[in-house]
Amino acid sequence: MAEAHSAVAFSFSITHEGWDINYDREVLDLVWQSGVRSWKKRLARFRTGVRNGVYPAHLQSLWLVIAIAIGLHFTHRHVPFDLVNKWLTVLPGDSLQWQLTACSLAGLVVWLSICYTMRYSLKLLLMYKGWMYEKRAPGSKVALKTRLWGLCVKILATWNKPGLYSFQGSLPRLPLPSVQETMSRYLRTVRPLLDDSNYQRMERLANEFQKGIATKLQRYLVLKSWWSTNYVSDWWEEYVYLRGRGALMVNSNFYGIDAIFMHPTKVQSARAASVVNLLLQFRRTVERQELEPILVQGLVPLCSWQYERIFNTVRAPGIESDKIIHYQDSNHIVVLYRACYYKVIIYHNGRLLRPCELQIQIEHILQQREEKPQPGEELLASLTAGDRTKWAQIRQTVFAKGVNRTSLHTVESAAFVLSLDEKPFEFDLAHPEKLDQFGRYLLHGNGHDRWFDKSFTVCVGSNGRIGFNAEHTWADAAVMSHIWEMLIMGETEQRYDENGNPVGIPEFEPPTPKRLTWDLNDKVALDAIDEAHLAAQKLLNDVDLRILVHDAYGKGLMKTCRLSPDAFIQMALQLAYYRDAGKFSLTYEASMTRLFREGRTETVRPCTIESAAWVKAMLNESVSVEERVRLLNAACERHQLGYQDAMCGKGIDRHLFCLYVVSKYLEIDSPFLQEVLSEPWRLSTSQTPHGQTSKMDLKKHPNCISAGGGFGPVADDGYGVSYIVAGEDLIFFHISSKKSCGTTSSERFAQAICRALADMKHLFEEYRSLQKKGISNGAKSDKLSSK
Repeated sequence: MAEAHSAVAFSFSITHEGWDINYDREVLDLVWQSGVRSWKKRLARFRTGVRNGVYPAHLQSLWLVIAIAIGLHFTHRHVPFDLVNKWLTVLPGDSLQWQLTACSLAGLVVWLSICYTMRYSLKLLLMYKGWMYEKRAPGSKVALKTRLWGLCVKILATWNKPGLYSFQGSLPRLPLPSVQETMSRYLRTVRPLLDDSNYQRMERLANEFQKGIATKLQRYLVLKSWWSTNYVSDWWEEYVYLRGRGALMVNSNFYGIDAIFMHPTKVQSARAASVVNLLLQFRRTVERQELEPILVQGLVPLCSWQYERIFNTVRAPGIESDKIIHYQDSNHIVVLYRACYYKVIIYHNGRLLRPCELQIQIEHILQQREEKPQPGEELLASLTAGDRTKWAQIRQTVFAKGVNRTSLHTVESAAFVLSLDEKPFEFDLAHPEKLDQFGRYLLHGNGHDRWFDKSFTVCVGSNGRIGFNAEHTWADAAVMSHIWEMLIMGETEQRYDENGNPVGIPEFEPPTPKRLTWDLNDKVALDAIDEAHLAAQKLLNDVDLRILVHDAYGKGLMKTCRLSPDAFIQMALQLAYYRDAGKFSLTYEASMTRLFREGRTETVRPCTIESAAWVKAMLNESVSVEERVRLLNAACERHQLGYQDAMCGKGIDRHLFCLYVVSKYLEIDSPFLQEVLSEPWRLSTSQTPHGQTSKMDLKKHPNCISAGGGFGPVADDGYGVSYIVAGEDLIFFHISSKKSCGTTSSERFAQAICRALADMKHLFEEYRSLQKKGISNGAKSDKLSSK
């Protein structure tokens, strides 16, 4: 317990000689600095909160309005509604001082009226979603209504530079679809999956539901949509994530990979220090709200609510339900190396540590190779990878007091966790298995070298390559993707010397990392850790992960086909899956709903009547090339419409999910909802967004292409596919499945995807060739007829 005693900053005792006071000046200085920094942040939050509260008006315009009110009053002109005189009737007097006060109050009232008029005008404008459905093909004309709308939004939203959360008060609420609309869309999406008799049965169940209890359930949702900011997000977070009792590792957490064509340094400590510094700079821009909000087409803002919990956040386990804990401030990170945990202070002398100073701390940890984990410490993180209820029970007993509680709090309150791996993260186009292993390291590691409860863990390989493992509850993958883009582009500005170390000279000796201590000799704790470790090993050994680098072509060719790259790839996945499984399957594609306040995701169902018709045509040799192209265009248009509907709040699955939650609260059984919510997503897909930040310039930095990331399979007998259209001639696919399933194979499915993409390319080549022949033959016939 020597470490606990040395951590005491202040103590006193009473002796026969009087008061005996002992204190550690250095520790008290750290406490003082932490308090000062905390109050500065509170003041900054208050100031930015006021600024965001009046956006799109400018805070400085208040003084202008007050000056105008004073000028009007003292030139004997009336302020609107005679506000100055009305204020004077309630003020104690009418001296010059009180007249100025009345003018100020009148100006404030007028200014607030202008602010809220502008805000609600912008909110009404942002409710319009017609711009989403405008055709963007070359030669297409934008409707006059949309052009006028865009001009008004631009005037209101861009004249005053917005902060990160400036648009939050102007974003509309997620609209609630009618039951009839949702039923109609749902039945259309399941038609290709069911034969005639099963479809008629499902149609009957849907009609019974719509005419029966749906009316009552919908009333409660209407009330919730009026009362709450978003009628989906809180229930989605609670019931889909926090109440899940299964393991986070593989099942929920996802990963992201380094920009694999960029390798700025092979020195592990140097790359780790650079990444930590860049992430902390990003945290500062978020806290100060200096980060630019993402604007779709440079005009329409996305909700930034999820950015609040990027750092200093943990998902704490509970017996029945977990909870998200976000700490307002954290002046440290936790480093995990060789199964030992270290607290690393990231502030000193009132500023963030620079990369060259952080490297000293990380080098100190790497030199502790002879340090042995304490009993139970080596496999400790397995608890975060296992069953949530069991982890909660152990947390409430073994980690409720003493050094265990202190150390656990240090880990959970850290800005993030940094894992220094002893294995290299490798990439070689000639050896694709190396990239597959890279992905596996990030998805699950060895089951006990990632703290899966933290918002994210940064992983640094022994050769300096990096990646992350992120918890899914606090935010969706697009947010982590944005952070990762900023980090990768930030590294283009970081400089390293000839030895691969960060350029710069430390101004002082940074604080020495402190080893965390644990008391885990208790048999209950050791047994729980061993049980979690065995469960984690069984889970990770069942993962079949394949990362496909498709460099035959990318979005460049897709654009020449005049098709949406996302729709193009989704059709390729439909064709690949049908060839692999011999049937169609319910397909999940994640779409964002961040055009609305506190929006998260909605499901797009890519398996449609049109996509099924095209897939069958591709497998039928008697169907002409022209017909196949026509069917593919129709399928892509239908997919695009489904994606647009999902983004505009006209989705299917979140509405049905909320109706199901209400039915459970009311203890009403619905055969229709039970069947719908139990349908497995055997093909779960997601596109990793690319180019979310204006800093991403691939022309200037072509090696900064992100390889995206992936997740585990959702169904035991299905595939998880994440893809990123990384360039004009490059697409990454992250394909996962389970080895224990005899009907799936990630390698086989990767080959099916390659074949499908090759067939689609060949289809358009044939189509163009036929078009040229048709034009040529037409020209010849014209010449003959003229003769």
